[in-house]
Amino acid sequence: MRRGANRRRVLCAVLAAVSLLVSACGLNVNAALPYDVQPGSIPHMPELEGVEIVVGSKDFTENVVLSYLTQLTLKAAGASPVDLSNIAGSNGARAALQNGQIDVMWEYTGTGWLSYLGEEEPIASEEEQYEAVRKADLERNGLVWLPYSDVNNTYGFATTEDYAQRHGLSTMSDVTEFLKQNPQEAEFCLDTEFVNRPDGMPGVRATYGLTVTETKIFGSGAIYAAVVNGTCNFGEVFTTDGRIAGLNLRVMEDDKRFFPQYNAAVTLREETHERYPQIAEALAPVSEALNNEEITELNKQVDVDGRDAAEVAKDWLVEKGFITVD
Repeated sequence: MRRGANRRRVLCAVLAAVSLLVSACGLNVNAALPYDVQPGSIPHMPELEGVEIVVGSKDFTENVVLSYLTQLTLKAAGASPVDLSNIAGSNGARAALQNGQIDVMWEYTGTGWLSYLGEEEPIASEEEQYEAVRKADLERNGLVWLPYSDVNNTYGFATTEDYAQRHGLSTMSDVTEFLKQNPQEAEFCLDTEFVNRPDGMPGVRATYGLTVTETKIFGSGAIYAAVVNGTCNFGEVFTTDGRIAGLNLRVMEDDKRFFPQYNAAVTLREETHERYPQIAEALAPVSEALNNEEITELNKQVDVDGRDAAEVAKDWLVEKGFITVD
């Protein structure tokens, strides 16, 4: 990935093809980051000087924020990141990593284990789940998982605080019992992937015996507003989403511990990791500083406060002293 004539020709060809096929493959070539960032506690790394590293993400706020944290960190270390964030769908983003259209992406351990590796049973321990997916993905697919962060963005179901209080709902078991008595209230808003994923609605219904009278399909970002405006009584959410607090929603406790661990970790191809181990070195302090409280606040700044994801990422990195900005 050294900058050079061959690399430039290959990358330009890929990006040109991508820009023509956005609707087909779900990739979007984004503008360069508008910040002249410099090293802070993340040092300049000569081995990364001028290296073009294509950073991707899925198409939801948290993953986009993580992508910008990655790009800005690598830029401060001396690399030349290329932004291919906001790829439509988990499978599209995963394919882009495997086929070399992107070099680095944040992924979630539960998604890797259940959706990509095809395992049927999640592992309750965060560390054991990470180790299992790390080992299997490297052996089967040549993908490296860097050490996982304390960000654990699992699924949940939310309703409005008012609705939860009126019906005495705190746990998924409460919801199950309530809907058995009131099936007309069993309206759920889900995103397309969650409807059929093994760690999604089929597993929830089997675990809790959940009554579902009506299912409405939305993009994940639209579900929060749909719950607030009464389009549905219960919506599938990500538990680190900033809109939960911003919209005064209550997440039901997963009291039977159905949902797997979804710790976020940087993933990259084995050949990329071996050629540029400095990528892992640069990103390690950032990953260690992230947790649910930190990422939820960053997500809130984007989805509730309306700030730009790249700016939010930049300000956090500067605040933590990882980078500086001229």
